[in-house]
Amino acid sequence: MTLATDPSHTEDLLAFLQGSSSPYHAVSQAARRLEKAGFTELSETEEWTGRSGGCFVARGGALIAWYVPEGAPAHTPFRIVGAHTDSPNLRVKPRPDTGSAGWRQVAVEIYGGVPLNTWLDRDLGISGRLTLRDGSSTLVKVDEPLFRVPQLAIHLDRSVNESMALDRQRQTQPIWSLGRPEQGALLRRIAYEADLEPTEILGWDLMLHDIQAPGHLGAEREFLVSSRLDNLVSVHAGVTALTAATEAWAKDAGAESFRVPVLAAFDHEEVGSGSETGAQSPLLERVLNRSVGARGGSGEDWSRALAGALCVSADMSHAVHPNYSERHDPDNHPLPNGGPVVKVNVNQRYATDGTGLAAFAAACERAGVPLQRFVSNNAMPCGTSIGPITAARLGVTTVDVGVPGLSMHSARELVGARDPGHLAQALAEFVTTS
Repeated sequence: MTLATDPSHTEDLLAFLQGSSSPYHAVSQAARRLEKAGFTELSETEEWTGRSGGCFVARGGALIAWYVPEGAPAHTPFRIVGAHTDSPNLRVKPRPDTGSAGWRQVAVEIYGGVPLNTWLDRDLGISGRLTLRDGSSTLVKVDEPLFRVPQLAIHLDRSVNESMALDRQRQTQPIWSLGRPEQGALLRRIAYEADLEPTEILGWDLMLHDIQAPGHLGAEREFLVSSRLDNLVSVHAGVTALTAATEAWAKDAGAESFRVPVLAAFDHEEVGSGSETGAQSPLLERVLNRSVGARGGSGEDWSRALAGALCVSADMSHAVHPNYSERHDPDNHPLPNGGPVVKVNVNQRYATDGTGLAAFAAACERAGVPLQRFVSNNAMPCGTSIGPITAARLGVTTVDVGVPGLSMHSARELVGARDPGHLAQALAEFVTTS
């Protein structure tokens, strides 16, 4: 049985999606799985010495994890899987309590490229991170129908189906109670859920999430539907690949061709990656450099480890849309359950070149995983990923890949049920033998 057909792998992915309502929760879920596999969390403020085996660093919504095989020299090349933990959504403003016409509402800001109509008339919860007076932080999650962004009835807007236009400020303010706005009301509710006093909370990073559980769709249950498939499918596949690599090295302790597999899960990719936990930050570079130094490596060893490195940037890709096939490249039509997609753009919106493509294609062949290609229609603008950022910052060969799906950035996305397992298998092969 392969991971693509293994029900336990699929169920673990669904549980991961359900538990990862914010980037901070996604990092917590990934850390839990890594610790179960024997990884040790390191503090960035403490000294790292003589570190082999599995380690990880968690900072907010980002996580860097790696595994050093016993006996691997300091210049051992890295095999990096890059992904991101954030998804487009509605995020709570610093002064959240607002309202109108007798309704209590919560003030939100649009985060990333949100198809706003997909958030209308859905039952929404709230989750994220609270920062306390003593400088510590704690996670909070209210996974119940607390909010809703109500759509205007068609009787009051007969043109809604023609224009689909949204007033981004007015029509994204969720309701959550009746009454006049009361400053501090939302914070009191959140504090209650976290078993805290409101006065303990000095800062927060809160966001709304659709509470409908992830699940299967289709006549043969051949699809998965969920919020945040972009890009938690890749984060979960990266964790799976990294833990599989530890098992592979444990069975082959005398391996001659060592690799250091790495998972780099960044935050804020959907808004440009420009933060202390984004791909543009020096976080990955610093962590990997310190991992070389902790094993007694020199600057020369660090340069050699990067020179031999390869990186896979894993992010969701577009499947061909049956109702809008003219928006896609006429010769490349990826479909769900056809395997992961290699994304190519000659203008370097994706970092894939022939060398990176060949390395990932070979890994797919060894893993017995089918492979598809994605190229944007020349008449349409192309998205991007953390791939070009990582390639430029570290100077490593990088290939952009992803699971093909529909409804990208929607409150409820769709992918093939087999493809997350396909991706995990390909990544596991890539980080151990490429």
